[in-house]
Amino acid sequence: MNRLVVAAPASGSGKTTVATGLMAALRRAGDRVAPFKVGPDYIDPGYHSVATGRPGRNLDPVMVGEHRVASLFAHGARGCDLAVVEGVMGLFDGRVDTEGVGSTAHVAKLLSAPVLFVVDARGQSRSLAALLHGFRGYDPTVRLGGVVLNQVGSARHEHVLRGACAEVGLEVLGVLPRDDRFALPSRHLGLVTAAEHGPAAVAAVDAIADAVARHVDLDAVRRLAAGAPALAVPAWDPRAEVRPVAGAPAVAVAGGAAFTFGYAEQVELLAAAGADVVVVDPLRDEALPAGTAGLVLPGGFPEQHAAELSANEGLRAAVAALARAGAPVHAECGGLLYLAKSLDGAPMCGVIEAEGAMTSRLTLGYRDAVAPQDSVLARAGSRVTGHEFHRTALSVPHGAKPAWRWRGHDQRPVAEGFVVGRVHASYLHTHPASAPEAVTRFVRACASASARSEATR
Repeated sequence: MNRLVVAAPASGSGKTTVATGLMAALRRAGDRVAPFKVGPDYIDPGYHSVATGRPGRNLDPVMVGEHRVASLFAHGARGCDLAVVEGVMGLFDGRVDTEGVGSTAHVAKLLSAPVLFVVDARGQSRSLAALLHGFRGYDPTVRLGGVVLNQVGSARHEHVLRGACAEVGLEVLGVLPRDDRFALPSRHLGLVTAAEHGPAAVAAVDAIADAVARHVDLDAVRRLAAGAPALAVPAWDPRAEVRPVAGAPAVAVAGGAAFTFGYAEQVELLAAAGADVVVVDPLRDEALPAGTAGLVLPGGFPEQHAAELSANEGLRAAVAALARAGAPVHAECGGLLYLAKSLDGAPMCGVIEAEGAMTSRLTLGYRDAVAPQDSVLARAGSRVTGHEFHRTALSVPHGAKPAWRWRGHDQRPVAEGFVVGRVHASYLHTHPASAPEAVTRFVRACASASARSEATR
């Protein structure tokens, strides 16, 4: 598989612009492009999907374990000509207090992939040579294969920058001029999601693709990607990860503009475990699909759509009735807020006895969590590494039976989330590929609920 990683010295350098533009421009040119994102980010993969027509996928060694990264990559890249992996933050920035675990460099090494380095050139000229020399020398096992210069101000500026790259022996594969038309809309947790941006997201990706096609040497990019050595790993297979459950229980998964923070592997694992997966949009659908035996509520931006979600009283009532009837419900972050009594004053489903509200405080980071008791998702004592990313808070952070416990940065014990009947609701985002047994357990509980429902009819 021809592949490359798009990295940068720091956030804000233009990685998303270049990676998304490359994906779209290469696709236009006839390449089948597999898109990936390093880390737990959900937003960039949405734009990658617009650019490539394929599911955007995440590669996160912290959440899934480094031993799964290459096989998940092979799974997502199957049938493609070339894979583009967008990095996270700066090249060597990984989990705090580790030596770059989960960083872009870590993933590049796990994939034996060359790095296309994107540099925001504003405010520098020959100093670029020192920056490139430092990044290349910091870890020689990470191969910097070329540079894209971003935000270049003039032909003279480009000439000096090219000279700086030549001093350290790095080829310039592209030069992007300063142009505000390439900017994507952002808000409190990053970019506005592609699903919410709608046709404007398609237009923005098209504009970026036009710029990349004009200003980046696509043949040079292909040559760089073709220089990656063979990756001799079996592709991850969801069917090999779970035990199929009989009965084909109907599992509704929330989607649409308000619930976009999900991993492609989750639906694949649910289906492999025997579930009949149906997507429901809480902004539009007024009822759950007929025969729904379980519900998955991923994260997203319900706080941006609180009024519309609240106005859909029929679906809110159906979700509450489903939970009361004992059907399994798995909710994460935005899904947790939807289950609360209210969100910024707007009535929600009322399954969880807590009220949600936007705050000025960002909660962000990986958590090494343990399940304190049995639930539809995990056995007591099960461990998982998840990720928190939100600016909302609940009036009650956890119930009598928390979903998870972990140690905070100060080593104090933290209880978080709710286990209420067969509802498992938490702020913690988890990656199902790291614990496929949890998917089997959930689908089995859905099958049991479906059988009980049939028996009472």
